[in-house]
Amino acid sequence: MAIAKFLESVHLSGNLQIMKDTFRSILLLKTMKNLILFLLILPFSLLFAQELPEEIYLQVHFLYGSKPAKKFKKTEKRWFGGILGGHVGLGLDSNQILNFTRKGSFHIFPNAKNKHSMYLLSSYNEFYSILGGDTEKMKKVVVYIPIDEKQKQIFQQVAQKYLQETPYDYAFFGMRCAAATYDVLAQMGIMKRHRRSKISRKIFYPRKLRKRLLAMALQNNWMLVRCEGTICRKWERDIPKKMLTQAK
Repeated sequence: MAIAKFLESVHLSGNLQIMKDTFRSILLLKTMKNLILFLLILPFSLLFAQELPEEIYLQVHFLYGSKPAKKFKKTEKRWFGGILGGHVGLGLDSNQILNFTRKGSFHIFPNAKNKHSMYLLSSYNEFYSILGGDTEKMKKVVVYIPIDEKQKQIFQQVAQKYLQETPYDYAFFGMRCAAATYDVLAQMGIMKRHRRSKISRKIFYPRKLRKRLLAMALQNNWMLVRCEGTICRKWERDIPKKMLTQAK
C-alpha cells in the first residue's frame, strides 16, 4: 500500500514536471513570436514616430473698406478709398505683415524716377489700424494658403528685396496695395503672372483680389478667419458665394 502511494506520487510529480516544462516551452514560443513580431513592426513604428513636417501657411490679411455710418458721421473719420478702399498684406506670422503703402505725396500716375512708396513689415495692430480706429473693431478676413518650403523661401526673398528697395511707385493709376500683393502671390506661383501694367488694371482695389482668393479658398477648402466690424461704420459687403463660383 505504501509502495503504491509512493509510485503514484512519483507519477504525479513526473506529470507535473512535464506540464511545467510544456508551459515553459509555450511561454518561450509565445515570447519568441512576440519578439519576432516586434522586430518586424519596429522599423515601421520608427518611420511613423518621426515628426511630420509642419504645415506652412501664407496668411493674406484683408481690411475691408468702409465709411462712417449715418449716426456716427461726427465721430468716425473718412478713410482713403471709402467703401472700395481698405488694405491688404501678406505674412507667415500674424505679427509680421508685409504690405505696400504710400510714402510722401500721392501720385495720380506712376513716376519711376521719384517713387513715393514703400514696402514695410507691420505688426497686427499696426496693419489693421493703418486707416485709423481700433484694431479690434475692424471688419477683416484672413485667408490661410498652404504653401511648401520653396514658396516660403520665395516669399522671404521677395520680401527682403522689396523691403530694401521699393520696386515701383504708389499711384492711383498704378500699383497700390492690392496689385502689389498680387505681384508677390504671382511670384510664389499662387496667382497667374502678368505684366505690372495689367495687374494694376485688373486688381484696382482690394475687393478685386479678395474675390479671387475667396473663390480659390472655396474651391480648395482653405481656412478663413473672419471678424465683423463695428456698427459705427458702414462696411463693404461680403461677396456672395454665387459670385465666387464664377470668379476668374
